[in-house]
Amino acid sequence: MALVIVVAVLALLAGLAANRWLRPHLVSANDDEGMAVKDLVGPLLTMTVLLLSFVLVTANGSYGKAEGAARGEARALDQLVETAEYAPALQRGRIQADAVCYARAVRAQEWPEMADGSGSPAPSVWSTSFREIFETLEGKPAFGMLVAADNKRSDEREERLTQATSSIPSTIFWFLLTTLGITVAALGICLPRRNNRGQIITLVVITALLTTALVIIRDVDRPFGGIINISPTAIAEAERDFTANHPASELPCDADGNRRTT
Repeated sequence: MALVIVVAVLALLAGLAANRWLRPHLVSANDDEGMAVKDLVGPLLTMTVLLLSFVLVTANGSYGKAEGAARGEARALDQLVETAEYAPALQRGRIQADAVCYARAVRAQEWPEMADGSGSPAPSVWSTSFREIFETLEGKPAFGMLVAADNKRSDEREERLTQATSSIPSTIFWFLLTTLGITVAALGICLPRRNNRGQIITLVVITALLTTALVIIRDVDRPFGGIINISPTAIAEAERDFTANHPASELPCDADGNRRTT
């Protein structure tokens, strides 16, 4: 970082020094114009658009990973339930009932927490219960398949929680916001003072487009909160499929995935 700052400062000083002492020997004596402000705004606008485009692609990639992890977790949970069919009746019923409770805990408790980039300990109660049941099946044919399915579920959940946090540091966001403000202000300075209705309309449109891009970046960077959010559709569908085979009276949890007290 220090090297970048030093090089930039030296380049600026060298340019100003060349303008002060070298330029008079290269141009005519009455040259007092040089580059106009509007000539300098073009590169600034180009840089702003490129930065917004790059960050938007990054945020969209994080959004896609979050959506894929949410669907992958639901598929892994479904696979865990299907694999439990190969287990003895007692363990099969417990695993499948706990899977319903896990899905409820994710949907009702962890999903709202992810809007702020955090998670909930509620689903871990049921993932711990999975492992306790698996210990009683060690050495049985279904043991390896169940552990593999649960590991897949765990990996997808971890990825989902990772992508719930912002992938764009706040420093970069504020830098983009500052660059946007400077660009719009510089464009406004370059407008003619009279007969400028068309230019003003164009500036308003440009400002709206750049602002919309930054708002979309901010929103997409929070995949489980905001307007463009990922809903718990996949895990809710898995929950409905499991519940069809397990009446509410048989489940060890309530509608929010909390363990029932006895």
